[in-house]
Amino acid sequence: MTNLPQADVPYKVMAIYKFADLPDAPALQPLLATFCCAHDIRGTLILAPEGINGTVAGTADAIDALETYLLTGPDFAGRLAGAEIKFSHASAMPFLRMKVRLKSEIVTLRAPEANPARLVGTYVEPEDWNALIDRNDVVLVDTRNDYEVGLGTFARALDPATQSFTEFKDYVAENLDPARDKKVAMFCTGGIRCEKASSYLLSQGFEEVFHLKGGILKYLEQVPEADSRFAGECFVFDERVSVGHGLVEGDATLCRACRHPLTAADRADPAYHEGIACPHCVGDTAKHAAATERQRQMDLAKSRGLAHLGDDAARLAAEAKARKRQIAEESRARNQSS
Repeated sequence: MTNLPQADVPYKVMAIYKFADLPDAPALQPLLATFCCAHDIRGTLILAPEGINGTVAGTADAIDALETYLLTGPDFAGRLAGAEIKFSHASAMPFLRMKVRLKSEIVTLRAPEANPARLVGTYVEPEDWNALIDRNDVVLVDTRNDYEVGLGTFARALDPATQSFTEFKDYVAENLDPARDKKVAMFCTGGIRCEKASSYLLSQGFEEVFHLKGGILKYLEQVPEADSRFAGECFVFDERVSVGHGLVEGDATLCRACRHPLTAADRADPAYHEGIACPHCVGDTAKHAAATERQRQMDLAKSRGLAHLGDDAARLAAEAKARKRQIAEESRARNQSS
């Protein structure tokens, strides 16, 4: 069952991850980048020896072609079969450019003992999640960062108040106890962080560890809003900023100075100035100065009907440069002929 609206929107968004053995990640990087660029796909995909992770967008045909390439194509040779994939839609291209990055981990925890390909917690399907987290003997932990939790989370969930996923290890050491917390359930945006966190907790001696398969996104896609335990919106790492039930685009926006997601209440705050400052970075004059200049350039580009950032801006700049070169060559030719 899915709550996805059948909206007539131009872009299909695919979030994908899979812990898989990819020792040839450096060789796969240019192949994947070439495929995506050839299909005008944008977004970010991370390749590492432990697998793949990322979110991209393009036309429906392009994204379908990428899914086939990753899951059944000869370059990955079936190693990504069974990958966790979620689809949604966007009314505008949510990414500026295409990037395929090589990293040591597809989600950074810096804990070699956490290896989901060898040791992992119990996957819980979205339709079974409510029954699990309603139990009094289950400790529910949100493995996302504090700015994500601020937009929305599950009732009763503990907030580790982390700034990055690497800090999660410290939170576990200081706040959770294998002898006391016999059953721990965790969740994150798409499932990758809580899956790796489950592996880490098991390596630290926790007995029963559960994690939401497909994360909040799959839950919002499959669980009817009337039955949902999730309150608020889910932060996503692209220009949509947040999504709600049915994965429809949410109301949150992004502060261009500090990159903190903003609710309607944040935007109503006197400290908020569009594109320049928000209540979360008030007083940071250095960020405000840079954001002010950025906003000025964006407004100028908009008034001229030009793109300011991303591949579109790069393409337009290249075209303008080529036109100037052509004009100069034509001028030299006329001078020589005269």
